[in-house]
Amino acid sequence: MSTKRYVITQGEHRAVAEPDAVISTLLGSCVACCLWDPEVGVGGMNHMLLASSGRGNSMCNLAGVNAMELMINDMLKLGALRGRLRAKAFGGARMISGLSDIGPKNAEFVMSFLEQEGIACQSSSLGGSQARHVLFTPSTGAAKVKVQSADVPEPAPQPAPVPQKGNDLELF
Repeated sequence: MSTKRYVITQGEHRAVAEPDAVISTLLGSCVACCLWDPEVGVGGMNHMLLASSGRGNSMCNLAGVNAMELMINDMLKLGALRGRLRAKAFGGARMISGLSDIGPKNAEFVMSFLEQEGIACQSSSLGGSQARHVLFTPSTGAAKVKVQSADVPEPAPQPAPVPQKGNDLELF
């Protein structure tokens, strides 16, 4: 039996009922929620780019709620029952220190959504400052996460170009 791999990117989701399927994604500040129904072997993963967006003085979670409900509805069409769903959550890193809190806010959103909906989160890998590569097997709920090394070498400094004389071109 060969493994069927589905790759999802920002703003996408995939729900499957194939016993040999694996869904994968690469996350930074985005979050992925993996859901599955252990009784029927149906599962899915989404990749949420922005769980929250600002509207005036209030926060609106419509983008995240929509991403979750679309995936859940696709899973229900494949035979899952909402009351049996289990979850795993990944991502939400702060990729650039001091620039944005969107990663932690995304992580907060997904955990809050699962709690409000009564969906048990069996494990998670959220926060930090490293990217994650996630492989999820929807039929069993198994997940593998590879966290990118934090020791990324700085690029070597490049020497400044030497101006050429006689062509009226000044490099700056």
